[in-house]
Amino acid sequence: MTEAEIKTVVETTVSNVLANLGLDAQDRKELQADLIHLRKWRKSVEQAQSYTFKAVITVIATGFVGAVWMGIKTALGK
Repeated sequence: MTEAEIKTVVETTVSNVLANLGLDAQDRKELQADLIHLRKWRKSVEQAQSYTFKAVITVIATGFVGAVWMGIKTALGK
C-alpha cells in the first residue's frame, strides 16, 4: 500500500468510528467543542464524587466523635 492509500483508509476508519459515536468528523470545530464539553462534564462529575466522599467521611467521623463524647459524659455522670 502507498502512503496515500494508508492515509485514505485511516481517515475513512476514523470518520466511520466517529459517525458511529454520533459525531460529525467533517465539522472539526464542533467536534472539538463537543469533546471539550465532555471533558468539563467528566471533571465536574469527578469533583462532585470527591465532595460526596468527603461529606460521607465527615458525617461518619462526626457520628463517631459524638458517640464517644456521649459515652464519656455517661461514664463521668455515674
